[in-house]
Amino acid sequence: MNEILFFGENQYPKLFKNEPDKITKPIQFKFENENENENEKQIKQISSGYFSTIFLFKNGKAIEYLKYSNPHLQKIQIKNIQKATVGFSNEAILTIEGNVFAKGKDINPKNPKEFINISSLIEDTNDRIIQDIASGYNSIYLLTSNHNVYGIGSNNYGQLGFDSETLSKTQKPILMMKNVSKIFSGNSSTCVFLLNSNQELFGCGNNEYVQLGLGELRKERIIDKLTKIQNIPKGKIIDIKCGWFHSIMLIEEDENQNQNPKRKLYSCGASQYNGLVKDENTYEFTEIKSSLFENDNIRDFSVGYAHTLILTSNKKLIGFGNNFYGELGTVDIGNKSIPIQIELPKLRFNEDIFNYHISCGYFNSFLYYSSPSFSNLEEDLIKLFERKEFCDISFKTENGEIIEAHKLILKYRLNQNQNENQNEKLKEIISKKSIKESNQIFEMIYSNNSIINPKLYSEIKEIINLNEKIEETMKRIYLNENENEKDFIIERKEKQYKFPKLILIMRSELYRGMFLSVKNDTSNKVTDYSELSNKSFQIFEYWIYSNQIKEEIQITQEIINEIQIGIDYFQLNQTYPNLFDLLNNKFNNQNQIQIQIQIQNQNQIQIQNQNSKKKKEKCLIF
Repeated sequence: MNEILFFGENQYPKLFKNEPDKITKPIQFKFENENENENEKQIKQISSGYFSTIFLFKNGKAIEYLKYSNPHLQKIQIKNIQKATVGFSNEAILTIEGNVFAKGKDINPKNPKEFINISSLIEDTNDRIIQDIASGYNSIYLLTSNHNVYGIGSNNYGQLGFDSETLSKTQKPILMMKNVSKIFSGNSSTCVFLLNSNQELFGCGNNEYVQLGLGELRKERIIDKLTKIQNIPKGKIIDIKCGWFHSIMLIEEDENQNQNPKRKLYSCGASQYNGLVKDENTYEFTEIKSSLFENDNIRDFSVGYAHTLILTSNKKLIGFGNNFYGELGTVDIGNKSIPIQIELPKLRFNEDIFNYHISCGYFNSFLYYSSPSFSNLEEDLIKLFERKEFCDISFKTENGEIIEAHKLILKYRLNQNQNENQNEKLKEIISKKSIKESNQIFEMIYSNNSIINPKLYSEIKEIINLNEKIEETMKRIYLNENENEKDFIIERKEKQYKFPKLILIMRSELYRGMFLSVKNDTSNKVTDYSELSNKSFQIFEYWIYSNQIKEEIQITQEIINEIQIGIDYFQLNQTYPNLFDLLNNKFNNQNQIQIQIQIQNQNQIQIQNQNSKKKKEKCLIF
């Protein structure tokens, strides 16, 4: 059974028939038709706006509760859903395959209740695999696998990064910014923040309540061009969530200063909602201080139309802002400018606070339990082990292209001690390399194989890990202490391939269950898998390490069929991006390019024929 606590507005539809219109204390939420299969599955995510609330389950299915609709409970007819976001009157669904389906009056005005594939509308066909999504008031933002951000929908406040007078809305995704690592908005937000790979923050949209944090010198009501946010608090930006009047930022202290870094909240915007206990609006992001969490750490937070909820490591639920509908879970209706603690009933999973999440709707709130799943493996491993080492680290090549590597693997392979930072040395080397050579370096580090390229190996050999104690320490981080082997051998056609177990844990459900099992000793287990051709296995091996397909590889239908066998065998269907979809996209793109070349050749032949015909005609005239 799911554990979901609800409080706030209870009307249009009435989610609790025997409860008042305003539920002012957290109570257990129960689905209608509780015995239906999709509702028996564990909850993964809840996203709520003004007109609808989506419940996403671990099995990739979802249902939605709709205001002013009969019936108000409906199944969403989209499979393999990875993430859902809800705005004021729009919804967006991201699938495991990287497609985005959306609906709303500013997305599909002819039929606002029908989902359409908006990722397929992106003009650049190589940019249609979507990595993340975010919803604003009436706009949707797409982050592609190439780290580009597109916006679609309303631009009335300049939240798409263009002059709102010349572009008030668009039903086609338009490119907003390149080289983006994260997007931030909110279900009632008319502004957006974009974080690039250099940890520079940009924002645009509604600034009427100074919710963009641009400082006192920028008081314009609308900022319709992406503008760099200055004076950002020191540390790593983990998340930003925006309401109608204010924005909240979660910052993590520098990891080098603290083994268990402190997370702090910063706010800007309208004084009565920003939690800063000031009588005036706050123009820059300023730390929220309260005795309720000064000696605690922030686990999760969420922002609604005008209220904010915070969940701490010490199992406290804290809120501030508007409480007119009971969205802060207290009977004392009204605005709370000072953070207050919300009384919770005894939770069934109270000892597992790390897997509780908050979702603030417009005028309501949800606190729910979601156990770790492995559809987004890197993120879930962070939750599972609660260690920063699992985060990715970015490297920039000589051409300015960005490639990413796993921090834990680098710490596991490189000789990192207190006196020197080997990642910085690696960054310096890669900054002088092409993306092809850089990928070869990572292949070398991941596989611990110096045969790949002796010249490259000679450049990085000084930073390759030779310290057995470090290896043992890193081994115990993610595996059983009694494991004897740090690598796992896959054998095919009398040849052996070594893979770090962590890579296989992150990529394969089969190996995750094998290596994390406490019952079976699998340290010496060898897989004999020889059904893949050499080319298919090369694709498979490269993708396991890099989540990418080599550019020079030509994809055929036979390769796709072989890879599908490997995907099924290794249970890779839940990984993202999906290898099978990447191969299909590359195969289709290859075919399109060939067709375009054929068309160009045909056009060229026609032009040559026309020219020769004209020459003949001239000759006849003379």
